[in-house]
Amino acid sequence: GSPVPPEERRLRDKKHLDDVTAARLPPLHHSPAKLLSIEESVAIQIQQKEAYEEMQAKLAAQKLAERLNIKMLRFEPEGEASMQYREVRDED
Repeated sequence: GSPVPPEERRLRDKKHLDDVTAARLPPLHHSPAKLLSIEESVAIQIQQKEAYEEMQAKLAAQKLAERLNIKMLRFEPEGEASMQYREVRDED
């Protein structure tokens, strides 16, 4: 047979690999990894830990409220609801 050009051979090998396996690398959605200094890494870890603890606290409060069947009502000290009972009338 005649020799196959390298480009055609590469395409044929790639097609054969696609036929043989479904394993493919996932598309890169994020920017590639970059090196951080130790200080930057520690700062990011502390920030993530604080955000995680805050989320855990909110979740725990929500679960406790559900378990105790507590309804959280909106409190508006300056809103209309607090002023409804205060009707100002002139006695003149």
